[in-house]
Amino acid sequence: MEITWLGQSCFKIQDKNITLITDPYNSELGLKPLHGLKADIITMSHNHCDHNNIRAVSGVAEKSPLIVSTPGEYEIQNVFIYGIPCFHDKEQGKQRGFNTIYLIKMSEITVAHLGDLGHILSDEQLEKIEKVDILLVPVGGTSTIDAKEAKQIISQIEPKIVIPMHYKISGLKKNLDGIDKFYSEMGAKKSEPISKFKILKKDLISQTEMKMVEMENKH
Repeated sequence: MEITWLGQSCFKIQDKNITLITDPYNSELGLKPLHGLKADIITMSHNHCDHNNIRAVSGVAEKSPLIVSTPGEYEIQNVFIYGIPCFHDKEQGKQRGFNTIYLIKMSEITVAHLGDLGHILSDEQLEKIEKVDILLVPVGGTSTIDAKEAKQIISQIEPKIVIPMHYKISGLKKNLDGIDKFYSEMGAKKSEPISKFKILKKDLISQTEMKMVEMENKH
């Protein structure tokens, strides 16, 4: 599996056979516009402009990408996706509406993309999020969980790999916290960002401690 971060909550997740794009953002966000992206599948955690720009992604081999935008179970070309309903805020959606967490199983690896999660997970939600290998977690606060809450959720889920997202980067017009707050909260030393994260299932099996991976915005 190879993961590339394109900014905000947008990732390209791919193996030899299939490409999936999460939460493509609109140019209103201030980041470099998405272009030239192709995917078999697009997941959309919620219908806000920094997560719903599905027009920026074209299909593969003259086929339109499959759009997954609601909770439920999906199977596409040996990729299994499980959408779990949650909220964009701490008041059961009264402020910012609903959000969907996606569990994406590809190449025998399970990735959890939390979208714009705005609260600590309930026991019921946590029961559905089992055996996560890679956790894509928002850490910038303001419109999602912040660094402190992200730490709590990481403790709840206990993934093998943590990749932070949805925080302040160059060009972003949204007022979010930077990545340093997350490092401080986790008590971790800042690492050098990487452009692509490549991992095999056998690497995860042999891994004994949780690892944090900071990704370079590659779009």
